[in-house]
Amino acid sequence: MRILIAGQTYKPHANGQAVFTTQLAEGLASAGHNVVMLTPSNELRACEEDRNGVRIEYLTAIPVDPRIREALYAVVPGPRVGAIMNNFQPDVVHIQDHYPLSRTVVRLARRRGLPVVGTNHFMPANVIGFVLPFKSGRSALTRFLWWTMLSLYGKLDAVTAPSRTAVAILKEQALDVPLHAISCGVSRERFEPNSHSDRDAVRRKYGIATQAEVFLFVGRLDEEKHIEVAMRALTETRPTIHLVVVGRGRLESSLRQLAASLGLEDRVVFTGYVPNEALPGLLCASDVFMMPSEAELQSIATLEAMASGKPVLAANAQALPELVDPGVNGYLFEPGDPADCARHMERLVDERGRWPEMGKASLERVAPHQVESTIQRYVRIYRRLLGARHPLSEPASLSPAD
Repeated sequence: MRILIAGQTYKPHANGQAVFTTQLAEGLASAGHNVVMLTPSNELRACEEDRNGVRIEYLTAIPVDPRIREALYAVVPGPRVGAIMNNFQPDVVHIQDHYPLSRTVVRLARRRGLPVVGTNHFMPANVIGFVLPFKSGRSALTRFLWWTMLSLYGKLDAVTAPSRTAVAILKEQALDVPLHAISCGVSRERFEPNSHSDRDAVRRKYGIATQAEVFLFVGRLDEEKHIEVAMRALTETRPTIHLVVVGRGRLESSLRQLAASLGLEDRVVFTGYVPNEALPGLLCASDVFMMPSEAELQSIATLEAMASGKPVLAANAQALPELVDPGVNGYLFEPGDPADCARHMERLVDERGRWPEMGKASLERVAPHQVESTIQRYVRIYRRLLGARHPLSEPASLSPAD
């Protein structure tokens, strides 16, 4: 098949949508399909490249918000997108968001009678802090933000989301198109338990105490991640428990100030941006993975930690309970409650003898999320939309039969 994918963000961006889109495009190419990716140019000028079997078309763009590296607006994309479609002749189109480039792609795909699939990575909570820093007025803005998404996704042939929870959220918004829960997937080749990793060397590299019990967070340092909850929880735990925060974002400076005001300079490590190739080593050098976010439609970072054989401590919010079985591969704490988070941090350290058992349970729980299964699910949907007579057999999945 010839598959055209479009979205606001792609590797080297490190957000969840970029990670998923890159895995999808490269996975489809590895499976023998012809894939073209459309995305705004990080260099702001139009250019193209072939990478890992994918033809990437970068469209002329301008930056919209200097605080967000991915906030790029493709300038007048219609003529260029139309020319690419005419040359590539895609069988199916797959958008990753509802922003201007994807809207142009859908409009031109419809003119050509092409089936269009959309994957939803969006929740208003992920962006509302950028748009409206104050709490007042957020309810009305949330409704408007949902409308902007639904006005496009309601026109598609099929919509996917990465978890059962994510699909339920779309149903609550009365999205009346076929909905499918398909995991973002995780590469079990990149992320796996590594007993040969030099934990002490990795810890020394990032300034992490070699004897500490390390709780690791990976993600954007933004409002909805609620990293401050984990930091405040740390003040109520034994001094040997440390927190390592991997990533960058708008709140990095204020979080560093919070660490200082709480007297946690020696117990909280901010690594900043860490290249993808270094993440497996950091995961193996940590003891427990932590995700305090209250706005996760799945959490690729948590999947990667589970594939690395780590226990997980997560907020009991949105899709995270789908990944954590309390007492089996980790624990869930009350969202936004530092005291409850601290109790579970202490409990996990008290149960350190069970970490290998919990890590094994994480491996078992993450097994259905292998990226190969994700790719097969999407190929099945594409073929079904194209009316193929012999679709692929159904792999293990998160959802009922399509």
